[in-house]
Amino acid sequence: MEIFKMAEGTTMIIKVSGRVDTTTAPELDKTIKGSLENTAELILDFENLDYISSAGLRVVLSAQKAMNQQGGKMKVTNVNEIVKEVFDITGFADILNIE
Repeated sequence: MEIFKMAEGTTMIIKVSGRVDTTTAPELDKTIKGSLENTAELILDFENLDYISSAGLRVVLSAQKAMNQQGGKMKVTNVNEIVKEVFDITGFADILNIE
């Protein structure tokens, strides 16, 4: 997994590529949590994400809850068919803003 993050004003964009699984999810969680201060909008760009496990889903849900608590917005962008199917099956498609 590779993570690239970029701030644009109060918007934080985090691009994730590769696989988010039990081994890599803690690194993504740490990156997201360390990026939320003064962030009004969080964008998770999954254009190059090949796979997401339940551990990765927990990280995404945790990020959504954190943004809700601080009154911010979060969206997930560029989701491929494989990851979108996981979001659909798990019901995450109903609770996340996916573009």
